[in-house]
Amino acid sequence: MNIVLLGAPASGKGTQAELLAKKFNLYLFSTGNLSRDLAKKDTRIKRIIESGQLIPQEEMTMYVLDYLKQNKKELSNILFEGYPRFISQYQALDGFLKSKGDDIDAVISLDISRDEAIRRITSRRMCVVCGRSYNLITNPPATAGVCACGGKLVQRKDDSPNAVKTRFQYYRNNTKQLIDYLDKKRILIRVDGERPIEEIFKDLSNIVQRFK
Repeated sequence: MNIVLLGAPASGKGTQAELLAKKFNLYLFSTGNLSRDLAKKDTRIKRIIESGQLIPQEEMTMYVLDYLKQNKKELSNILFEGYPRFISQYQALDGFLKSKGDDIDAVISLDISRDEAIRRITSRRMCVVCGRSYNLITNPPATAGVCACGGKLVQRKDDSPNAVKTRFQYYRNNTKQLIDYLDKKRILIRVDGERPIEEIFKDLSNIVQRFK
């Protein structure tokens, strides 16, 4: 079973992906984590991410497939979070998996509005010491501006309002063709992402369970 979980910035796909991976014992592959790791080694990629843009699609595909070759020899029971975002990426990933005897079973899209995405993301804060994340709306720190470890809380550059708007617009523009493509293949499943975490997780769990 291989599942793709798509969603606009702040749709909650990262949180839901972690919950699903734990419940169904899936290997969680996150392009967000991969991109941040790449940014640590490459200042060009760092600038791309901080501006809210995407790593060029063919380049990202190369990084993803190389990562899978090195870290996941058995290409099954994978939950892909945030990838693919383009038709070419979907086709490359699907072709790669099929060449290894597997494929993509379903693609789930967590849908939220741009206003909700901006509200959620601009409220995020990160500890400069331990890296712990907070949300001023849903998960505020006990002491304003201070992590439980005592470190200072800051807003990431890619969480600024302008960067969020850019990221959301990139997502809408670049994934629309993919979503239309997946709709035609009848493998796209849409889920309302503007509800409580528990409700969304229950729906996602029921969906994933069908493909076990």
